Amino acid sequence: MTDIEESTKNRPLSPHLQIYRPTISMIMSVVHRLTGLALYAGVSFLFFWFMSILLGQNIYLIFRDIMQSFIVQIIFFFFTWAFFHHMFGGIRHFIWDLGLGFSLKSVDILSSLTLILSFLSTVLLFFIT
Repeated sequence: MTDIEESTKNRPLSPHLQIYRPTISMIMSVVHRLTGLALYAGVSFLFFWFMSILLGQNIYLIFRDIMQSFIVQIIFFFFTWAFFHHMFGGIRHFIWDLGLGFSLKSVDILSSLTLILSFLSTVLLFFIT
């Protein structure tokens, strides 16, 4: 056996996600990425809305009826939450870009505020409309 093969066997393993205890900042980081992906996919609703307008009144009325169904309203609720969550997460990252909020307490507070404000904004918007 060569020295290289022997040295790779004795190396310590890198820490894995199973070792770390998830923090709110870690979770909000993953959720920020997922909401960005959801928003990217959710833009297809705008495309279908524009297409239904272009294809005439009958198609638009069908599209409108589909959009008013209960299931689609639930999807729009979560899509709206994803929008607000991604927006407040972006503001959190902007604060970090300014060089502020790097203490552990500040990171946890900003992460919690992202979650709280996104839910409050979504609920407020759905009550207003």
